[in-house]
Amino acid sequence: MTTTTDRPTGRHQTTREERKVLAGTLAGTTIEWYDFFIYAQAATLVLAPLFLAPVSEDNEGLATVISLATIGISFLFRPLGAIVAGRYGDRLGRKKMLVFTLLLMGASTALIGLLPTYASIGIAAPVLLIVLRVLQGFSAGGEWGGAALMAVEHAPRGRRGLFGAYPGIGVPLGLILATGVLLLMTTLTTPEQFLAWGWRVPFLLSVVLIGVGYVIRRSVEESPVFQEMQQRKRESSAPLRDLFAHNTKQVVLTALVFVANNAAGYLVIAYFIGYGTQTLGLARGPVLTCIVVASVGWLVFTLYGGSLSDRIGRVRTFQIGYALVFVWMIPMFLLVDTANIWLFGIGVLVLTVGLGLSYGPMSAMYAEMFPVAVRYSGVSIGYALGAILGGAFAPAISELLVQETGTGISVGVYMMVLAAISFAAVSMIKETRGADLGVTASDPVR
Repeated sequence: MTTTTDRPTGRHQTTREERKVLAGTLAGTTIEWYDFFIYAQAATLVLAPLFLAPVSEDNEGLATVISLATIGISFLFRPLGAIVAGRYGDRLGRKKMLVFTLLLMGASTALIGLLPTYASIGIAAPVLLIVLRVLQGFSAGGEWGGAALMAVEHAPRGRRGLFGAYPGIGVPLGLILATGVLLLMTTLTTPEQFLAWGWRVPFLLSVVLIGVGYVIRRSVEESPVFQEMQQRKRESSAPLRDLFAHNTKQVVLTALVFVANNAAGYLVIAYFIGYGTQTLGLARGPVLTCIVVASVGWLVFTLYGGSLSDRIGRVRTFQIGYALVFVWMIPMFLLVDTANIWLFGIGVLVLTVGLGLSYGPMSAMYAEMFPVAVRYSGVSIGYALGAILGGAFAPAISELLVQETGTGISVGVYMMVLAAISFAAVSMIKETRGADLGVTASDPVR
């Protein structure tokens, strides 16, 4: 018997087991990225005056840059999380590490919601905040790779792109949840109440979401398809040195391919909220609504990008996506800088077309680039390194560019450079669509 990887590529009816795997990966990534993004958005709105009070009172612009930089600090620990989760995910199975990373992310997020501010405990407040953000980064480093492989390794050969897009749409779904909760709290509280306690509610809600995600992910264990993967877990126990001895080029390319998508994505996730409300003077509620609408666009085009890559190839789909990101950057900032909320929303929404097309095929292409023994490690580490080079400090760099130049066009040029780098990197990859993943129940177990 073979896994779904080896099924015919013609018309395929999704099985109950496949639906459970897709539900498990989608639910977990959505909740995990909700936790990760709620911090990024809070950093643009309230964390500077609450946790960096002395700096904020002396230089508000500098405090904003520092607050945005704390978003990036967590990215530095994502490779460590990827190494640990990749090592044990390749040895013990994808699902166990996915449950672990989900619980770790949820606990870190909830504790941020309970954290005293600078006014209460002084310098210990920002220190503890950074520690918890580091734990979030560690968790996120191990999350995406496992979820991507759970979906792709159990997909029919001709639908890997579509199946792999499901953990991918956890990003915009998490963003919709995070932004929607912030929008709700903004609507229900006064500015004073939001600053005093309203910002904590989205963090504390993580406890409920984690409980839901845990139940869904635990149910994946009942799937016969997952049990097949557990039967070959000893085959997937190669040490990390094997990855870099034979697959260094693939790790570097996966990192560079992800750079532009992650950087441009963090404009939507974190930067545009602060830019719209603080720099352009737009009302918080309408700006948050624009981000929710853009997130829906991101979701739709991510699914479409995964499906399109099954038809025309992963590389070609990526190239189209990055070309769209490149050509839209300057027009987008010309629209955004009008400070008209409708043009602001259109500018951000159109960006998500290129974002989705350069994200949807990622799970499938990355899985197809690595042999099974080092696949979890290779995919996770490449993704984490790309995030450091891309989105880690993109909001802080963007804020500095605007402060220095006085225009968002400078941010657009910065993103165009990154888009050119990622376009070149993906063009160096030989088309992977249809590659043999080497996942069969009859494989020998050493």
